[in-house]
Amino acid sequence: MNNNIKKPWFLYMIRCEDNSIYTGITTDIERRYKEHREGKGAKYTRIRKPKEICCFFQLENRSSAGRLECFIKKLSKKEKEFLIFDEKNKKNFLELAEKELKIKINL
Repeated sequence: MNNNIKKPWFLYMIRCEDNSIYTGITTDIERRYKEHREGKGAKYTRIRKPKEICCFFQLENRSSAGRLECFIKKLSKKEKEFLIFDEKNKKNFLELAEKELKIKINL
């Protein structure tokens, strides 16, 4: 197996039982979500209990994923809700993030 093949990174958003939204990054969304569900994830999700993955984006590398994570974590709850549910807003937001952060985001 070729270890030089780069895995894509993902930014994911999880809705918790208290309706809050957790944002994180990983190379394997399914594995990471399972860790959150089993209480092995972040302290935030251990306390608030994850309910569902509500949104995710694929990025080229860890650096891009981390930069987008910081960018999204600065948003208000209302802005995060628009990002999740409003397709037009999502498109505009992603274009802005790509331009400002100089990254490529795949849906």
